[in-house]
Amino acid sequence: MLNREGDTHLYLQISEVLRSRIIAELSPGDLVISEAGIQREFNVARTTARRAIDVLRTQGLVHTRQGEGTFVNAPGQTGPPARQTPIYRHIAGEIREKIQNGELQPRHPLPSETALVRQYGVARETVRRAIALLREQGWVYSVPHRGSYVHQREHWPSDVPNETHSA
Repeated sequence: MLNREGDTHLYLQISEVLRSRIIAELSPGDLVISEAGIQREFNVARTTARRAIDVLRTQGLVHTRQGEGTFVNAPGQTGPPARQTPIYRHIAGEIREKIQNGELQPRHPLPSETALVRQYGVARETVRRAIALLREQGWVYSVPHRGSYVHQREHWPSDVPNETHSA
């Protein structure tokens, strides 16, 4: 796919591949492959991956939100949209829904940070912020060196309807 011996820099070749994917497969607001993902997929250095993303940003195709990732712009958009809900809040919301609908049971572990990073394509710190928010709200608790677990129903926020789910 990449011509490593040709006269076009690798980062420019990668940016063209990503540009094609964005146009064909992604919608405004969708998450674009991370720098680490580019490194793995194309077997290139981080600097090369970063430069490829910079090209897309300069072209106005994407914007980056610190600690959250790079996202597809809407046509005519040149930067991040005005005041969007942070992605860690979206992740926390999805996990909370899984707890409420019984997909994640009390006293059972949440997926690992690594699994959540892969699932959502975000930085580890973003996942940690989502779990911290759930912990602050009373949905989960963490055990050092073991992970995070779903709290029992009596610890959940008081504004949650008192339905029972079978275990």
